[in-house]
Amino acid sequence: MNSSSTGGLAEGDTLDAGAGSLLRQPMAVWATAGASVVAFMGIGLVDPILPSIAKGLDATAGQVSLLFTSYFLITAIAMLVTGFVSSRVGGRRTLLLGLALVVVFAALSGTSGSVGELVGFRAGWGLGNALFVSTALAVIVGAAAGGSAAAILLYESALGLGMACGPLLGALLGDASWRYPFFGTAFLMAIGFLCITAFLKEQPKPARKTGLLDPIKALGHGGLASAAASSFFYNYTFFTVLAFTPFVLNMTPYKSGAVFFAWGVLLAVFSVVVAPRMQARFGSLKVLGGSLVLLAADVLVLGYGSHTTAIVCTILSGAFIGVNNTVYTELALGVSDAPRPVASAGYNFVRWFAAAAAPYFAPKIEEWTDIHIPFVVAAVTALLGALVVVVRRSALTDEAEELAPRHATEDGVTVFANS
Repeated sequence: MNSSSTGGLAEGDTLDAGAGSLLRQPMAVWATAGASVVAFMGIGLVDPILPSIAKGLDATAGQVSLLFTSYFLITAIAMLVTGFVSSRVGGRRTLLLGLALVVVFAALSGTSGSVGELVGFRAGWGLGNALFVSTALAVIVGAAAGGSAAAILLYESALGLGMACGPLLGALLGDASWRYPFFGTAFLMAIGFLCITAFLKEQPKPARKTGLLDPIKALGHGGLASAAASSFFYNYTFFTVLAFTPFVLNMTPYKSGAVFFAWGVLLAVFSVVVAPRMQARFGSLKVLGGSLVLLAADVLVLGYGSHTTAIVCTILSGAFIGVNNTVYTELALGVSDAPRPVASAGYNFVRWFAAAAAPYFAPKIEEWTDIHIPFVVAAVTALLGALVVVVRRSALTDEAEELAPRHATEDGVTVFANS
């Protein structure tokens, strides 16, 4: 696959050809992609109903935000396990195990009688989701018709659709009861389980089995460690917006769901369509640094602006987040000589800890100071992410911009749960 020197796709690249065959896929691919949509919906599902959950379970904003913390803390740790499991039992069985865990724990989440129970069930959900999404792209690439480029496009489309529709589903079902979105997710994932059981054949196992510590060892590479460190700071900003903003907006589930649906649409469009074009024109590191600075400014205005301004800035942040997700993924896949699934696991192991930390610390910082300061901290962390990119530019530049697009399409590595 030909790539430009700036990390974007060259003119006439196979992505265009892959897009043409996007809809002509076997049922196994559609089953996995459909389940991927629901899996990504689970990330933003609780956003519009966080205030309703707090009210229903007589919990504080800080306690309810632990729904994100437990989910992503387990997801981070599971990054060390997913490759170990899938390289031994195969992709199909790993997908089914992940789906089964999501079905069980999503349903249990809807029965919670206390916020402590709900936080615990979300942790189990996070393990299932990590097993599923870390394997789904590799499975789609292995089963897709029309080449890996079509598979990547289909997967990223599923990612964007899930991130956009999660808050919408949460709002529609959560307007009646905060429990219904959890039951709805369990039902949809159960359908995905049945479809994958029926349509997906077992994929060949990797020639080399992945060890539990391989992702940690991969972080010994300076470029990969730098990408992970920068993304750690960025993800703190990202999940401050996702987990803390609903309490600041203080809107009904319908209105909050609409805001985060628009946010998700921008995230999807800028991730799949805009980011590659910007990379081709300006280069990956310039795009990433500029996007992080703009995200910092956006979050700062969100924290100090009027209610209407906060809504606009929340939606607009989706554009910067979409760009950042794409560029960080390419850097993680292309900057080191480690096997790409191993590099991806090590990178995600680091950055998901920030996704776990932000929902916990943002409400605490508000308690200690005022409602504006969590966004000041989020703006600072975005700038720290940009600073790492500038200071470690030479380490991040090594082969990354030339190899990242090729790696992303040849290896079938996870992207978002990854992103």
